[in-house]
Amino acid sequence: LETGTGFPFTINNSTGWIVVASELDREVVDFYSFGVEAQDQGTPPMASTASVSITILDVNDNSPEFTQREYSARLNEDAAVGTSVLTVSAVDRDANSVITYQISSGNTRNRFSITSQSGGGLISLALPLDYKLERQYLLTIAASDGTRQDTAQVVVNVTDANTHRPVFQSSHYTVNINEDRPVGTTVVVISATDEDMGENARITYLMEDSIPQFSIAAETGAVTTQMELDYEDQVSYTLAITARDNGIPQKSDTTYLEILVSDVNDNAPQFLRHSYQGSIYEDVPTFTSVLQVSATDRDSGLNGRVFYTFQGGDDGDGDFIIESTSGIVRTLRRLDRENVPLYSLWAFAVDKGVPARRTPVEIQVTVLDVNDNPPVFEQDEFDIFVEENSPIGLVVARITATDPDEGTNAQIMYQIVEGNIPEVFQLDIFSGELTALADLDYETKAEYIMVVQATSAPLVSRATIHVCLRDTNDNSPQLKNFEILFNNYITNRSGSFPGGIIGRIPAHDPDISDHLTYAFEQGNELNLVLLDPHSGDLRLSPALDNNRPLEAVMRVSVSDGVHSATAQCTLRVMVITDEMLSNSITLRLADMSQERFLSPLLSRFLEGVAAVLATPRHRVVLFNIQTDTDVGPARILNVSLSALLPAAVPGTSRFFSSEELQERLYLNRSLLAATTAQRVLPFDDNVCLREPCENYMRCVSVLQFDSSAPFLASDTILFRPIHPVTGLRCRCPPGFTGDYCETEVDLCYSSPCGPNGRCRSREGGYTCECHEDFTGEHCELSARGGRCTPGICRNGGTCLNLLVGGFRCQCPPGHFEKPFCTMSTRSFPPRSFLTFRGLRQRFHFTLGLTFATQERDGLLLYNGRFNERHDFVALEIVDEQLQLTFSAGEATTTVSPFVPGGVSDGQWHRVQLHYYNK
Repeated sequence: LETGTGFPFTINNSTGWIVVASELDREVVDFYSFGVEAQDQGTPPMASTASVSITILDVNDNSPEFTQREYSARLNEDAAVGTSVLTVSAVDRDANSVITYQISSGNTRNRFSITSQSGGGLISLALPLDYKLERQYLLTIAASDGTRQDTAQVVVNVTDANTHRPVFQSSHYTVNINEDRPVGTTVVVISATDEDMGENARITYLMEDSIPQFSIAAETGAVTTQMELDYEDQVSYTLAITARDNGIPQKSDTTYLEILVSDVNDNAPQFLRHSYQGSIYEDVPTFTSVLQVSATDRDSGLNGRVFYTFQGGDDGDGDFIIESTSGIVRTLRRLDRENVPLYSLWAFAVDKGVPARRTPVEIQVTVLDVNDNPPVFEQDEFDIFVEENSPIGLVVARITATDPDEGTNAQIMYQIVEGNIPEVFQLDIFSGELTALADLDYETKAEYIMVVQATSAPLVSRATIHVCLRDTNDNSPQLKNFEILFNNYITNRSGSFPGGIIGRIPAHDPDISDHLTYAFEQGNELNLVLLDPHSGDLRLSPALDNNRPLEAVMRVSVSDGVHSATAQCTLRVMVITDEMLSNSITLRLADMSQERFLSPLLSRFLEGVAAVLATPRHRVVLFNIQTDTDVGPARILNVSLSALLPAAVPGTSRFFSSEELQERLYLNRSLLAATTAQRVLPFDDNVCLREPCENYMRCVSVLQFDSSAPFLASDTILFRPIHPVTGLRCRCPPGFTGDYCETEVDLCYSSPCGPNGRCRSREGGYTCECHEDFTGEHCELSARGGRCTPGICRNGGTCLNLLVGGFRCQCPPGHFEKPFCTMSTRSFPPRSFLTFRGLRQRFHFTLGLTFATQERDGLLLYNGRFNERHDFVALEIVDEQLQLTFSAGEATTTVSPFVPGGVSDGQWHRVQLHYYNK
């Protein structure tokens, strides 16, 4: 590579790559041409050359630059819009650069605009100028190539133009001058203003017509007299005065000066009457005329010209005005007779002499009344206190209103317009006396609120009356028989017995001012119940903290000092044990509160449960009433109870099991609802729903003691609930064995049915199918050789011993089958059903039944939980076909085998269902 010093390129000796060695600047050198030689390393070395040309491409690395940093121009303020001011110019060393111009600041009120023209920026006038607002503009002009920019300053000085003419403040002036003023008296100084500046604003005054009596000073505009004036010769002069400025061209304005020559005033005006009287209604509109006054002046001209005024007199605090020329007195504001019934006004007749002379006169104006004020009560609300039982016809109060009007306009009539239904009070239409028309009983109604109306037609006013009755002791205390139901849970933990106030005697006195005292008259000699005689608060004696049930009947009295009442108090102490809790259930009652359940539904509920369980009422123990707080706004009451069996059966629990209670009460909930007037909801899913026990163990839901709650109160019952908590127990049921209940046992292995029957094994037990003429749980009774035993005849049949040995069953009327009055076939009228204890096999069972029907749809069998949601088997007829629906947990499955012709043909059909849990 053959180059000189400072050459900006080099070549790699080995590869031949030409690279830039120093910074390039297209604006300095835009083209390079040089030679390149290639030489090998042989001997002798061989070489070859080539010519290389490099063109430097432009990049935007130069900013535009103005040719000068500051520009200046002068512009007259009356220059036309679009006038060119000056052209600014900037250059850019880059190639193909396009420069745009804009005003970046200083363009006050957007007076100027700039356009790109022939490479420069032409500044033009965009809006008219005003010398008074801005006299100089300092514009900042930016030149940009799109990326880079430069700025320059442009100073535009605005020069004043004679754009404004002189202006007088008025087109017509009037002045007065007495005829006796000396020559040279200044009459008036007339001045005009010019908004221009300098010579353009210097004004010269002159008179257009030569009037010898007057002259005007050219510089000041002062008009002076040059001759004596004579009123009788000429009473007025009109001068045309012109004001010219000194601009080019000159501009001017002309005004007219009227000079009135005043006569010497030596007579005062005289009214035609010594005083004036008038009247007007108070409701007339403003500017209504009342009367007219008139005066004369013996002087001539202005001295004899009279005008009227209240100035210096009395205009009724601005309520009246007087027309200056006519003397007519008018109202200026609305009048109010109730504030000012009579006005004494003083007016003046004033001549136009200098000095003016004036004469006063009295004007009396009577304001006539109109009915413009409604009656006014002393207050918006009245509180009237009346003793109850006051005699009928008693005037309890006098309600009055006032009317500031007069005469018939002030007559008031009274009436009750609201709150007197039925009619208990009467208001006298004229006097406003309020009279009682009926017996006033505080306990029936303590306060009467009425709206009374006072009328001065057509205007009305209203006020609210509160007739408050004062209570007297005219009622006896009210006390019903009541019960204290104390559920006492016996525990080793302390603090279960209620030591504080459990409630109060449910007495009520309609007389709110009465103070009641309470006492036990009899039955509480052992002080089992402790009573506060003043408050009626009740406490239980610590002597009741034992494991013995108790029932005590006491008589309670309550007195208000004059009257008294007595009632029976029954204390029932029920001992709650863990056995009760383990054999209890919780019923859910819909739309029920604690107070409503206790009174009056508790008794009906216990009777209904006892009837369903076929056990005496006293054997049903209800130990908890609690509002369900987990169901949102629904009003559901949880009621927990257990029940003793009707009679003790050897080898069985004294209580109904929780499973049997659930089954009986749920299947008979329609009967329970009919007898107790309460709707029983499906049971909640209990803790055993997901079968937490291992192997073949059975989960049993049980209630355990959680806490003793405070007493609940209604108007006839104080009830102490025991709050339970739901728990579970895992038990190995009959038919299973092993350390972990992991093995199922065939309970037929010991031949429990003996020789007279066939043992059928089932989950958790077995069933004996007896041979002919044999019966009993193990087929141990023979109808041919045995004797009658209790329950051997089913369904209410009567057992008769035969003389020759054996027995026979006499069955009641109906489709009962001999010999033991069993029933294996039953017909069903519409909307009827039979209920049996539920099938509790969890792992396998076989169910078979035979049916005949002509119904297209019907339910054959349902077995499941009591919540109508999970773990059920339903066998139905749907559209003449059999359908099985079952659920073993969350999901529901439907199976529909097809039978040609259907099953609703009246013929017998047999269906068998086998369940096996794998």
